[in-house]
Amino acid sequence: MILSYEHNLEISKTTEQVAVKYCLQLLHEKVPGNSVEVRIPPHAAVQVIEGIKHKRGTPPAVIEMDAKTWIHLAIGKTTWVTAKSKGLISASGERADLSTVLPLLSAQDLG
Repeated sequence: MILSYEHNLEISKTTEQVAVKYCLQLLHEKVPGNSVEVRIPPHAAVQVIEGIKHKRGTPPAVIEMDAKTWIHLAIGKTTWVTAKSKGLISASGERADLSTVLPLLSAQDLG
């Protein structure tokens, strides 16, 4: 799938959704909590990072990006700082920064 992004090949929505959800699951396992919502529309969203107790509605911090950016961050293909500076990430609120927890997978994990 990553090579498909690199060569501008078409990726099925199902494949992309599975990859997005898997990486969001890894993020949730690494930094569980509910003070930051990470959104990868139209595929999924997850609440992560311990902090302010949040029970209803939108958390105090929200991060949003497209699937390609999210997957590239998760595997270390790009960095948080680079993606943010290119305007690929919308992040607002306290703790809306994943730079210390990314990447989620290493080259060894990817085979």
